Amino acid sequence: MHRRHFLTLPGAAALASSPESAAAAPPLLMKLGCQSAPTNEEHIRYLARYGVQGVCGFPQVPPDRLYATADELKEMREMVERNHLTLDMIAPPFLASISVDRDHHAAIMLGQSPERDHDIEQLQTLIRNCAAAGVPAIKYNLCIVGDLRTPRVPGRGDCTYAAWRLSESHLPPLTRAGRVDADTYWERVTYFLDRIIPTANEYKVRMALHPNDPYVPDGFQGVDGVLGTVEGLKKFITIRESPYHGLNFCQGTVSEMLEDPGREIFDVIRYFGSRKKIFNVHFRNIRGRRSDFVEVYPDEGDIDFVKALAVYREVGYPYMIMPDHVPQAPGDPHGLQSFAYCYGYIRALMQAAAKA
Repeated sequence: MHRRHFLTLPGAAALASSPESAAAAPPLLMKLGCQSAPTNEEHIRYLARYGVQGVCGFPQVPPDRLYATADELKEMREMVERNHLTLDMIAPPFLASISVDRDHHAAIMLGQSPERDHDIEQLQTLIRNCAAAGVPAIKYNLCIVGDLRTPRVPGRGDCTYAAWRLSESHLPPLTRAGRVDADTYWERVTYFLDRIIPTANEYKVRMALHPNDPYVPDGFQGVDGVLGTVEGLKKFITIRESPYHGLNFCQGTVSEMLEDPGREIFDVIRYFGSRKKIFNVHFRNIRGRRSDFVEVYPDEGDIDFVKALAVYREVGYPYMIMPDHVPQAPGDPHGLQSFAYCYGYIRALMQAAAKA
C-alpha cells in the first residue's frame, strides 16, 4: 500500500503523522495472534497459513486436575514452534467466561472454602508449570453471570452477528450465587489475587483478566458486575499491584461498556496501556453502545481500527493483537472463513502502519 493511499484511510493520519507517531515514536511491537481452538497440529497450520504469529493455547487435561503439566505445555509449545509460531499465552481449563450455573469449578467466584483454596492451588501449579515450559502468560475470567447474548441478527451477505440488547433479555432473576453485592464480589476477587499474584511474581508469568462481557447494570441476576465497567477495571489493577497483574484487554467488551465507544475507547486504551496493564488485545469491533450492540466485522463497526492501532502503538503495546468473536455464516460453522478475513485485515493494518 502506497503511503498516499494509506493516508486516505479513516484515522490513518493519526497513525502516520501525529506527534505520537513521528520519528521519535516507538516501533510497532505487537504481533498478530489468535486464541481459537483447538490447539492441535491441524489448527496451528491453519493459523500459520493466514499469517498468525502468536497463539493463546488451550491445554487438554484429564478431568481430575485443573492444570496442564510442564511436559504437556512443553509439547504444546514445541508443536506451535514447529509451525513457526510462538505460544505466548494459555487459557486454563477453568475460570472461563460462563455462568456459575453452568460451571462445575465455580468455587472461587461462589466464595466457597475450602473448595476455592483447592482450585487456587491448582492454578498456582499451572503458573509454575508455565514458567518451567516457557509460557509467559495466562488469561482467565472471574465471572458469576457469564457471557450474555440475545438472538443473533442478520449481517452482510448471508452471515449473522452476535447481539446483546438488555431490553430483550429474559433470564432468571438470580444465579445459584444468589445476591452478590459489590463488596462481596470485590472480597472474592481480592481473596483470589492475594494468593495468585505472589505466585505470578515469583515465577514471572503474566496473569491477564478478561473483563466481564457484557456490561450489565448492578443487580442484574442478583450480581453487581464490578468487572464489567471501566471504573471497576481501574480498581482491579490496583489490587496486588504487580507487573504480572493486568488485563486481557478485550476491546470489544470494553467498547460495550461505553455510551459512545467510537469516541471514548481510545482514552481507555491509553489509560491501561500507558500503565503497562494490557497483556493481550482482543481486537473486535461493534456497532452500538452499552446494553444495545452487535458484533461485526472489523471494517464496519463504530471503532476506527486504524486509530485504535495507532493508540496501541503510542503506548508501546508489545504483545498479541487478535480477533476473538467473529460473524457466523452457512458452511462455516467454526468461523474459519471469518477468522481468516480478520487475520488479513489486522495484518494489513499492521504492515501499513509499520511502513507509513
